[in-house]
Amino acid sequence: MEISSVPISSCSKEHQKIYLEWFKFADSDNDGRITGSDAIKFFGMSNLSRQDLKQVWAITDSKRQGFLGFTEFIAAMQLVSLAQAGHEITNDLLTSNADLENLKPPVMEGLDVLLAKKKRSNKTNENEVNGTPVVQQSPSALWFSSKSAKKVPLSAVTSIVDGLKRLYIQKLKPLEVTYRFNDFVSPLLTNSDFDAKPMVMLLGQYSTGKTTFIKHLLKTSYPGAHIGPEPTTDRFVVVMSGPDERSVPGNTIAVQADMPFSGLTSFGTSFLSKFECSQMPHSLLEHITFVDTPGVLSGEKQRTQRAYDFTGVTSWFASKCDLILLLFDPHKLDVSDEFKRVISSLRGHDDKIRVVLNKADQIDTQQLMRVYGALMWSLGKVLNTPEVMRVYIGSFNEKPVNEAASGPIGKELFEREQEDLLSDLKDIPKKSCDRRINEFVKRARAAKIHAYIISHLRKEMPALIGKAKTQKRLTDNLEDEFKKVQREFHLPPGDFPNVEQFRETLSGYSFDNFEKLKPSMIKAVDDMLGYDIPELLKNFRNPYD
Repeated sequence: MEISSVPISSCSKEHQKIYLEWFKFADSDNDGRITGSDAIKFFGMSNLSRQDLKQVWAITDSKRQGFLGFTEFIAAMQLVSLAQAGHEITNDLLTSNADLENLKPPVMEGLDVLLAKKKRSNKTNENEVNGTPVVQQSPSALWFSSKSAKKVPLSAVTSIVDGLKRLYIQKLKPLEVTYRFNDFVSPLLTNSDFDAKPMVMLLGQYSTGKTTFIKHLLKTSYPGAHIGPEPTTDRFVVVMSGPDERSVPGNTIAVQADMPFSGLTSFGTSFLSKFECSQMPHSLLEHITFVDTPGVLSGEKQRTQRAYDFTGVTSWFASKCDLILLLFDPHKLDVSDEFKRVISSLRGHDDKIRVVLNKADQIDTQQLMRVYGALMWSLGKVLNTPEVMRVYIGSFNEKPVNEAASGPIGKELFEREQEDLLSDLKDIPKKSCDRRINEFVKRARAAKIHAYIISHLRKEMPALIGKAKTQKRLTDNLEDEFKKVQREFHLPPGDFPNVEQFRETLSGYSFDNFEKLKPSMIKAVDDMLGYDIPELLKNFRNPYD
């Protein structure tokens, strides 16, 4: 599977050097990013219409990050050159039969004079390796460790993600720390959580084809991949891009600051010994990270044999992932107790879930119809939603479709379904920035409700006598306390946390040590949701809108 982006190799070395010089000139603050204001000044020299330049920006900033890197800048220049030659600017123009390697750079009126002037005024520092610019670490990476991070100026924000980091540090993180949100719901976010590539998690019982599915997309195996009819994958494996092929142990990967897995340390060494990162150079992995999971087993005995909280780990990954694929086999349609718990733990992430009926070419068309009905019936008892879940039917492996069993109609169906699923996967990088905003807003609302609950429990405690008795009464009647908070602050009941899990975490705390409600903190988060985030999106939308 290929993600639609033009590789830098489609441009000649000679033209890359020209574009590198242009890129450094256009990058006004030398942060390795062309923002909307930079683009308006630089692209205007092409003399293309505003509508054409709007289309150029929309195609090259397909992830809607609010800036262009060097690779996207080259693609933008190639589009400008094609537009100047009379081509209509379309999404597939760069992937058509155009000879991009021999395509001349566009005509930029007055640029040569400006470049010569800049060279005379100062000798530029050549940050160059093999003809490409050195990618400088974003200044925002230092915000999470600096004591002065709360005073990050707005001018330092050069992308939507940078803006979210700034809002998190200044407005949301203080609320989370004050009311211990990280102890109850989710660990505090780090720089790597914001910068991580989109993730896709595969869940299912053993031998439903999870590892084979990843191999099918990569068109090759990856370090540590084991495939067989027995439960082969006995650990969580994160398959991601890296300079060479290697497997990194879980304890090592969890403490690396540039990896978004530090939150997994809360599940202990017993889990980290069953977690590893598989790295390899691959074009698809530059855009998407895959999470392969152990097969979900049936029966209470198998559940108790796990030395870690399997459901908790899948829930943690679900909150980080952009897409969750539930894989089923025509011969394994039953939803076991553990699988039911795992699916229940995905509550709140329904929009990410896709169901895949894999190995469908092992049965004929009539059996497939019955299997599909049985699968929908099984899912209906677990997923408590009135909507029908989207189910992709196919055989996702390197072997050709078994026409002897599925017939010509089945083959055509599987090919269409496979195209639909692949297009869903291809859209993930484009939607990753939108997804990040969505998850950030969800987290902010959850933190607000958490603050209301914690402060309410603190308020209900007596000043002197009967503290232990009151704490026990509040804990036992937690559901009623949730309803009181809901009525007092007019909050939606669906946004409240799971009562049993919250009660379990509360047992280790003294309510007397909780903070009282601080309206200024709540107001800061309300302002962030109502004003700051919409303003951020407005500032980094297409500059030609």
